[in-house]
Amino acid sequence: MGSVWIIIVNYRTSELTIDCLRALSTQAADLAGNRLVVVDNASGDDSVEKLTAAIEREGWSSWVDVMPLDRNGGFAFGNNASIRMALASTELLDYVMLLNPDTVTRPGAVKTLVDFMDAHPRVGIAGSQLENADGDVECSAHTFPSPLSELDAGARLGVLSRLLRRYVVSSPPQSVAHSCDWVSGASMIIRRQVIEDIGLMDENYFLYFEEVDFCHRTQQAGWGCWYVPDSLVMHLEGASTGIRAAAKRRAKYWYDSRRRFFVKHYGITGLVAADVLWAIGRFSFLLRRGLHIGARSNKNNDPRWFMFDLLWGDLWAIMTGRAFIPRVGKQS
Repeated sequence: MGSVWIIIVNYRTSELTIDCLRALSTQAADLAGNRLVVVDNASGDDSVEKLTAAIEREGWSSWVDVMPLDRNGGFAFGNNASIRMALASTELLDYVMLLNPDTVTRPGAVKTLVDFMDAHPRVGIAGSQLENADGDVECSAHTFPSPLSELDAGARLGVLSRLLRRYVVSSPPQSVAHSCDWVSGASMIIRRQVIEDIGLMDENYFLYFEEVDFCHRTQQAGWGCWYVPDSLVMHLEGASTGIRAAAKRRAKYWYDSRRRFFVKHYGITGLVAADVLWAIGRFSFLLRRGLHIGARSNKNNDPRWFMFDLLWGDLWAIMTGRAFIPRVGKQS
């Protein structure tokens, strides 16, 4: 079994992180000789003390370390800090695994991913099957966002989704391992050679879309990305960010991250096309909803001010020049 360095980025979720570690502790035999680092993104509460005490109390110190950072630079920033440590500390490291604090790994989840990577040397990234607290499987194998996927997302129209199915970002989960564009960063294993080839995660994403970007760069470098459903992980998505709360106004960093992904990989014209197509789709959705046409039309789970924040935010970023970013290569 290849060696793996597991990273959990904590920000004011110490209790969730401890539960995550407790689940991993039942897989001690699978983790023998490997390391796990909990990165604390300057939580500013008592997270570091709670985590340190729990690790000592539970006897996990032989395989878990806590890495406090002096500022919260986001998900990519926190992971990169530990990845740098991993690459500098050992030459025997084969894989890095990213794991959210709001996850509970099922027995054998880590070993299954490592065994899969060992058996498929051209796969650069693999992700687990995610299930919610009720045991329902959630989509964690996706297609890259594109202008046409934004049309589908805005319209929420079944016949359109079928016509654009190759562009739909999140399709119904499959029960067999398969290649995909990107997998959820909640439970994702990365081959060391991929990091050496393309560099670290892009820290200009504060939160969200950073794993999409990383998988995109990985595939551009010729590596495959796979979904491995035999690796089971429960994911309490949004437990720390509230992203699932429809009534809540979505944080600005989500829109910034979406904008950066489209500009970085499709250019400004791609961002404009994505917004125009999304708006066309959304107006059709609102029209159907107003006329009570279609079963899906009456369901609007958008966050508060979603259309305004998305469209005006991008327009303002373009007018002020903030949307224009340099094309970058390998991330250092």
